[in-house]
This record gives sequence, structure tokens and C-alpha cells, in this order.
Amino acid sequence: MGVAPVGRATTVYQEPEDFIREVFGSPAVRSGRLWIDKDLQPEVRRILGHDLSVLRIRYWSQAGRTAWILEEIGKDQPITAGIVINDTKIEQIKVLIFRETRGWEIRYPFFTDQFSGASLEQNYDLSQHIDGISGATLSVNTMVKLARLALLFHRHSQIRERK
Repeated sequence: MGVAPVGRATTVYQEPEDFIREVFGSPAVRSGRLWIDKDLQPEVRRILGHDLSVLRIRYWSQAGRTAWILEEIGKDQPITAGIVINDTKIEQIKVLIFRETRGWEIRYPFFTDQFSGASLEQNYDLSQHIDGISGATLSVNTMVKLARLALLFHRHSQIRERK
């Protein structure tokens, strides 16, 4: 009888490609790239508290809806989330890959459903309050940051597509 190793474990709840297929129902949906330029980086920093280490973010769009696969450190490890924005509001947020040892409760609908319909205020806060989960504060904060970031990215992607 073996003993399970203590420490971090990676749990894949859904592969990012499967999330995109589920959202749009078609593998032929258009993907784009949003450049994190000198104008966007200060807004990103305001939300995350640090600069992004990448120059561009991939996203998928169809008829005004965008989907984003974003990643941010929870306590020690990245949390990967899929976020769908429709008409400046969150339609869906889902934990795709969780690598932390605590805080996994953020993947359940009782938590993620709170984000539905949230938009980004001018001060970069969400338009609605998100209740925390005892023992999962850092994971909750990470999901709130990712939601805010997806809304910001959606706004910029729509402006750039109109140009």
C-alpha cells in the first residue's frame, strides 16, 4: 500500500480546447491576438498588481462574444480559467486547471455562478460583489482578478476589431 505524496497536484477539470469547443460549438471559430502594448499594460497592472510577462493574449470570438483562457498565480501555483464575455458582461467563468493544494472549491457553481452578468466598472472593479470561501481567499482573489482581466481584454479587443 502506497502513500499519496503531499504537496501540489494538478487537476485538469477541462482541457482549454474542449472549453472553447463547448462555448462556441465549432472548432472553426475565429481566434485572434490582443497585444499587451504600452497603453494596455498600466490597466493590466492595476488589476493584477504586476505586469504581464507575455506580449499578446490569444482569444476566440464570434458575434460579439469572446472567450479567454487566462492564468494567474493563486498562492503558489497558476490557476487556469476559461471566461466568456458577451456584450461587456461575464456569461461564464470556469476553472479549467487547478494546481494549488487548497482552494479547489472555487470550481463549483455555487462560487462561479456569482460572476454571471458582472461587468467592469470604471475603477476596474466588478459591478457585483463576489462572496469569498473560507480557506480559499487567495484562489477567490485570483478568480476575481481573472474575471476583471477578461472584461478589460474584451473591451480592448472590441475596440481594436472596429478599427
